[in-house]
Amino acid sequence: MGWLNKLLPPKIKRNDSGVARRSSLPEGLWSKCPGCEAVLYASDLAKNRNVCPKCGHHKRLEARARIDLLLDTEGRSEIAAEVLPVDSLGFKDSRAYPDRLQDATAATGETDALVVMRGTIRKLPAVVAAFEFDFMGGSMGSVLGERFVRGVQAAVDNDEAFICVTASGGARMQEGLFSLLQMAKTTAILTRLAHAKLPFISILADPTMGGVSASFAFIGDIVIAEPGALVGFAGPRVIEQTVRETLPDGFQRSEFLLDKGAIDMIVDRREMKDRVASLLALLQKQPAADAPG
Repeated sequence: MGWLNKLLPPKIKRNDSGVARRSSLPEGLWSKCPGCEAVLYASDLAKNRNVCPKCGHHKRLEARARIDLLLDTEGRSEIAAEVLPVDSLGFKDSRAYPDRLQDATAATGETDALVVMRGTIRKLPAVVAAFEFDFMGGSMGSVLGERFVRGVQAAVDNDEAFICVTASGGARMQEGLFSLLQMAKTTAILTRLAHAKLPFISILADPTMGGVSASFAFIGDIVIAEPGALVGFAGPRVIEQTVRETLPDGFQRSEFLLDKGAIDMIVDRREMKDRVASLLALLQKQPAADAPG
């Protein structure tokens, strides 16, 4: 059978029983684009900011990766990382709330669904908050609200802009009324930023839904969305079942919202830092540095 072994492709080997088998490939080497279904190297996709180089589909991104895209590398400091969630209600559905928190922390490395950092964007000082969707769907609970408030207050205290990148399914049901109160809390603190005449730029990523979209996400001085982001209160399926009508194509996507005047602009993630720096320079009447951060 030596002649047969020579004909077999190099990646196909034979076991002791004579059955051909393929050599195993490392997991996570490839990633399939949800937009065009192209198969891409995961490393190439990561280098391209999780944007498909073929169709431009924007995949979801971790909170700290988003902050890395916006803030310069030097001079960063995290805000309110010491604020941690507690199970005030003793809530339990199919599982206890503390168990869900523990699993979310193990999966993401985060202690809650919002990361807030102070630094600079092209040398312009700013505070940036970013949602971690993989932490319980980016749901807004008491810790998220408190971190948001402390981030805005730090911007006010230091005369800096505030930028928030949202990616959330809405309020956190395990905290009941406490989670709903965060809608008022986050919106109220932004009035302090407005009174100080400091900019608030809201960046809507996929998805931005529920109580987050119903509170602070749409009240930025400038509201930006990533291409193709799902943005709304209730999801399209729920709306269709309620109104018993077929929704238009692209309903609740960022392009639809731009066409209806609900947002100011759509910006490709790879261009976000430069665009935000230009907007900050315009709003604060300061020159933006050209050198990459």
